[in-house]
Amino acid sequence: MTLVQTVHEQAKKTPTKTAYHFQGQDVSYEILEQSISRFAQGLVDAGIEKGDNVALLLGNTPHFIISLYAIMRIGATAVPVNPTYTKDEISYILKDGNVKGIIALDMLVPLVEVAAQLFPAIRTYIICETTTEASAQVATLSAQAQQKTKLFQAVLADVKHAAPIQQVDEQDTAVILYTSGTTGHPKGAMLTHQNLYSNARDVGQYLAMTENDRVIATLPVFHVFALTVVVNAPLMKGATVLLAPRFSPAEIFTLAKQQRATVFAGVPTMFNFLYQYESGDAKDFEHLRLAISGGASLPVALLHAFEARFNVRISEGYGLSEASPVTCFNPLDRERKAGSIGTTIPNVENKVVDEYGDELPVGEVGELIVRGPNIMKGYYNMPEETARAIRDGWLYTGDLARMDEEGYFYIVDRKKDLIIVGGFNVYPREVEEVLYTHPNIVEAAVVGFPDENFGEAVHAFIVLKEQTTSTEDIRAFCEERLVKYKVPTTIELIDELPKNSTGKILRRSFKERIQK
Repeated sequence: MTLVQTVHEQAKKTPTKTAYHFQGQDVSYEILEQSISRFAQGLVDAGIEKGDNVALLLGNTPHFIISLYAIMRIGATAVPVNPTYTKDEISYILKDGNVKGIIALDMLVPLVEVAAQLFPAIRTYIICETTTEASAQVATLSAQAQQKTKLFQAVLADVKHAAPIQQVDEQDTAVILYTSGTTGHPKGAMLTHQNLYSNARDVGQYLAMTENDRVIATLPVFHVFALTVVVNAPLMKGATVLLAPRFSPAEIFTLAKQQRATVFAGVPTMFNFLYQYESGDAKDFEHLRLAISGGASLPVALLHAFEARFNVRISEGYGLSEASPVTCFNPLDRERKAGSIGTTIPNVENKVVDEYGDELPVGEVGELIVRGPNIMKGYYNMPEETARAIRDGWLYTGDLARMDEEGYFYIVDRKKDLIIVGGFNVYPREVEEVLYTHPNIVEAAVVGFPDENFGEAVHAFIVLKEQTTSTEDIRAFCEERLVKYKVPTTIELIDELPKNSTGKILRRSFKERIQK
């Protein structure tokens, strides 16, 4: 079974059921299936073959869902790319990913001209119309580029028959997801049809998703968290995806209320923005049965404050691109433990090990490793990196964690973010948890920096709600709650924490700032 087959079967089972809602329009599973099958044939007509890699430079629009499933339908491989990346970042992925086709937003038409010159092996460019000027923009391209360029709607209109579902092996690569590249160039995680299908199935089961759910998709769908939790799993269950083109607290509250949303998924910064939004009302979320947090650790103080204000349970989970992505979630049928990433989802194994790969006792901190049908095939064209990441069938996550006696896991921090002060371990998250309990702190990030006396020292970057708190006040606050070596040596007040497109705080930018 594959994701494509599940949508195909759902269209036969409940043809008139709404598959997705976008900007005031409901689209049924039958119409979605027809669009996927016709667009798949359009890709074949444009020269895309089984095994080809096709880049998706798209946001949260129906174009993404249709394109993704059409690519998988013909046995090709989708390469989702953040459309806000720079020209150089996109070019690197197009080259490294050996891309043969590009499906892009109309705002990226100028990129087609560049790509046509740099990558002659690319066979087709399909431009998705989000504005009325799309045709005019394509007309500005050179004759060479125009020959390979088509408009999305024209592809659908020109196709007279549906492409059959290509038979694929479950170990064939369905998607290549490029990691954010915190060290060096991004790496392309190859996720198979089995990887994606199994994780969507197991996440949907664990979170008790049904055809009655209405799931807000405001997380960027080109990111693996959104791909599985708010696209693939809901569609597999026959639920409705509520596509939100961008994250805006006002728009999310309105969408949730008007569309009677039952599930919301976000990263911690999204929960923070929703909580800080003064006009947000618990009535807007009255139909919400579950809020899901992932992508980074959710501060416990924020979790409790959000739940109290909106009367919504937050289930925090954990995953990474290389695991398709989910390995843990806080269960819905048992206690939710604040600060934990929950327990292992079905068909997946998690364990905490020492530097030799030996499992550690309950409560001890070590590296989290995972195993299951969701673990990637490997990194695209990087056998050495693959061998380092996957050993004896286990994926080494690089995250430090511990497990309690009831099987709940807790992420302590990223292995590379550990701060060692005079021989003592300081985990940035434990300092940040304290900072988030301060009533005037909106956001906080902690990193280590070189210190000639202690090896490293703790540096905190703080965003205040009101400019009424001094760095001395914050240090005194920490001294009452932390042992001396964990108290930030330096505290810097800034206007905003730098984040990537998914809302994850970019610690690397802080370290670069300190080094300067």
